[in-house]
Amino acid sequence: MVGERKKKIIVGISGASGICYGVRLLELLQRVDVETHLVMSRSAKITLGHEMDLKVSQVEALADQCHKADDIGASIASGSVHSLGMLIVPCSVRSMSEIASGVTSTLLTRAADVVLKERRKLVLMVRETPLHTGHLRTMTRLSEMGAIIAPPVPAMYAKPETISDMVDHTVGRLLDLYDIDVPEVRRWKADKS
Repeated sequence: MVGERKKKIIVGISGASGICYGVRLLELLQRVDVETHLVMSRSAKITLGHEMDLKVSQVEALADQCHKADDIGASIASGSVHSLGMLIVPCSVRSMSEIASGVTSTLLTRAADVVLKERRKLVLMVRETPLHTGHLRTMTRLSEMGAIIAPPVPAMYAKPETISDMVDHTVGRLLDLYDIDVPEVRRWKADKS
């Protein structure tokens, strides 16, 4: 009898601004029974130095397994490795465009391509504004391929008091897409009056 596999999820962090979302995602995933596989782009490591007072090693320590962006032979580059899917948080327009074209140059985009071909859930927190028509067409193409485009949009009904509140709510809503519930999400409650 084969034992039950531990659920795995792949977390990609690209070089787009908003790296705090990816870091917080990893922190929240530590609280649930899911094995995390992290791949950070070279640009993400640079962005980390500009946006947060963390070292790359500290971010990598939040994941169960880390993969180098140039390691195309990593386990997550194969469809035979079972996973719940992948989140790229944040996702740059470059990474999004590579995934949409199917012409991938790094493990980050290769793993996303594999998730799509295996019909698993791929969530892209595209971090760009404003968007031109080419961006929107690329997002439409990805949506038609099965990806979920989920830009970071704060929910004001949650009455966030800090940036951390907004980040927690946004990341928690992404985890909702994988049926992973975290208490940091303030749910909508209709007034019963």
